[in-house]
Amino acid sequence: MAGKAAAETAAATAARWAEGYPWREKLAKFKGELGKGVWGYWELGAWKPLGISARKRARLRKEVLLAGEDWTYDPPRGEMRTKRKGHKCDRISAEKRANTVELMKKMPQMLLDYKKRRWEKKMKEEESRKS
Repeated sequence: MAGKAAAETAAATAARWAEGYPWREKLAKFKGELGKGVWGYWELGAWKPLGISARKRARLRKEVLLAGEDWTYDPPRGEMRTKRKGHKCDRISAEKRANTVELMKKMPQMLLDYKKRRWEKKMKEEESRKS
C-alpha cells in the first residue's frame, strides 16, 4: 500500500513539473517566510531560521528571475568599498611629489622666517644676559 501511495504522489509531482518548476505555487506558499529575511529572523529574543531551506529558496529565486518576474525578497545591497588595495606608498607617491613641489615654492620665505626667529631668540638671550 505504501509503495502504491508513493508512486501516485510521484506521478502527480511529475505531472505538475511537466510544464516546469511550479514556482508560482511555491512563491504563494512561502510568501510570508520569504518576507522575513534571507537567513532567518529574531522573534522574542531568539533566532528563528526560515521555514524554507536556502537551497529551495535559491531555486525558487532562480525560477522567478528566469520567468522575468521581480524578486523583491533580497535585502538592499550595501555600498561598495572605495578603499583601494595595495601599498600606501605606491598609492600616494604622486600626491607626495605634488606636495613637495608646493613646499619648495614656499621654501625661500620659510628660510627667511626661520632666520628671523633665530635672530630674535639670539637678541633676547643677549638682553637677558646683560640684565
